[in-house]
Amino acid sequence: MFGQKDEIKSAEKSIKSNDFNTAITTINQAESLISSADDKMKAKFYYLKGIALYQNGGPQMDIDKTAAAFNELINFEKSINSYKYSDEVKGLVNTMVNGLASNASKDYSTAIETKEPSDFLKAAKQFHQVYMLSKTDTVFLDNAALVYYFAKDYATSRDLYKQLLDLNYTGIAQEFIATNKADGQDVSYPDKKAMDLQVKLGIVENPRVELKESRRELIFKNIAQNYSDLEEMDKALEYIAKGRAEFPESYSLLIDEANIYYKLGDNAKFKERLEMAIEMNPTEPTLYYNVGVMNMDQKKIDEAIKYFEKAIELNPKYGDAYNNIGAAIIDRAAPIIEEMNKSLSDFSKYDKLQKKQFEIYEKAVPYYEKAFELNKSSISVVQTLMGLYENLGMSEKLEAMQAVYAELKGE
Repeated sequence: MFGQKDEIKSAEKSIKSNDFNTAITTINQAESLISSADDKMKAKFYYLKGIALYQNGGPQMDIDKTAAAFNELINFEKSINSYKYSDEVKGLVNTMVNGLASNASKDYSTAIETKEPSDFLKAAKQFHQVYMLSKTDTVFLDNAALVYYFAKDYATSRDLYKQLLDLNYTGIAQEFIATNKADGQDVSYPDKKAMDLQVKLGIVENPRVELKESRRELIFKNIAQNYSDLEEMDKALEYIAKGRAEFPESYSLLIDEANIYYKLGDNAKFKERLEMAIEMNPTEPTLYYNVGVMNMDQKKIDEAIKYFEKAIELNPKYGDAYNNIGAAIIDRAAPIIEEMNKSLSDFSKYDKLQKKQFEIYEKAVPYYEKAFELNKSSISVVQTLMGLYENLGMSEKLEAMQAVYAELKGE
């Protein structure tokens, strides 16, 4: 007991003289003795430990260790229902939180401009430190998880999002908003009191409280994305499944699941999920287009064309869909060309087969022309049209398209 008191007195004396390194050394020496101390002495020990690490908020302070020490103090005093030192350090914690949060926001703005992972990483660490200092502010943990993802630190981002799930975090919160009378722009406030004050001063009008939507579905999505970027597809699918179990009507999670199967090369499950997505969102042309592509890969030409036509119906300017209808029509000529190659010595049969081939090509031309109309810089479309025009003897159109091709190639 006397050893404990001596160490604590020595640490306290060093802190008063701003000799924080000596204080930290003394605190470390007393750490092994403190378990047998009474609650009063333990509380003082945790307090001095935090203050020593805080180092008056100077540049030598280790924020992570200081945050852990202050939380240790707060949690201990909460357990004994005494808040003597906790109340004293609240001001220090708030100062640290406000400073870090401000710096994190500034660094995040810089990172958005530079797009550098190292800049995002700097901001992410500070958002995380804010949370470690003030664990009731879970939104900072959410911010940290997102910004770690932008920093390409997928493992840390994943772990923080999983921590949010364990905390049953939803992100649902009240948002206090009013309209600025001067410029008509909406202004957000941290609380109702701040908003009401500006209303009374006549600065803003139309005060209201809006509820932020739950972010829990997005958390499942982001964990899966992190696993996907880490090439851990089984775990990505596992969290997609957990998310869809909780949010069975989630279109976004279903699309993510489809994309994971596509990345895995499982085209059957990719197509199956897209068809499920169409049932959920029947007006999205991209879904029909992608199912059409899958049908083309499976040589289901009529089915492919049907889906491409639906995509065009929903988006008449869907150039790739026109292009793929043209390609699907040309695919119908494949067995005819194969038969022509077997009939090179039978001129009559060859001519009849070639006539059928050209009839198919004629049906494809309007679709490729529409695709060209919508995207005049597509070399592949131009080359296909040149081939079709040449086969069909459309010399004027061929010359015009050759000129376009030369221009695109810079000739």
